[in-house]
Amino acid sequence: MFTGIVTDIATVRMVRDTNRDRRFEIGTAYDLSTVDIGASISHSGCCLTVVEKGADWFAVEVSGETLALTHLGDWKVGRRVNLERAAKVGDELGGHIVSGHVDGIGEVLSVTPEGGSRRVQFRAPRPLHRFIAPKGSITVDGVSLTVNAVEDDLFGVNLIPHTWEVTTLGDLAAGDRVNLEIDMLARYLARWRETA
Repeated sequence: MFTGIVTDIATVRMVRDTNRDRRFEIGTAYDLSTVDIGASISHSGCCLTVVEKGADWFAVEVSGETLALTHLGDWKVGRRVNLERAAKVGDELGGHIVSGHVDGIGEVLSVTPEGGSRRVQFRAPRPLHRFIAPKGSITVDGVSLTVNAVEDDLFGVNLIPHTWEVTTLGDLAAGDRVNLEIDMLARYLARWRETA
């Protein structure tokens, strides 16, 4: 489990295909002596397992399904990636409860300055858009955000300068693809309504 609070911006330093899967080496500022092989780390919202590590890098392996259902299939050497280590019992829950299971790929429609902040509008894939609500939570590329407005399959968020500067969301431009995870409560409420 994660909270959607990014703790490092890492860089993809190697990409290698292995059969239908792909292996990434990720350069990081994390103290890797505190990261175990088998640890779960959120990579731009996608929970991946550490399979090898060096002094300033670690490796993850990504299945064909994950490559198809997230934007990880687009990653090249040099790509900046939001990282978050798994939450521990007793940690501050600064964002919201995030599973690291990407629900779909959204598209950035616009990035507009608004005071010192940025207003970003996204298009969510159907039928995922039904689970996004004004003032609800959403995870965009691993970052916990509050939804400001929703209109059909479009939704908007406001990014304060801090979030813009300390995550990869500061790189966003119209046309970019982003990993989306809807709020876990919305997911379970929708499932309950289907079966009730």
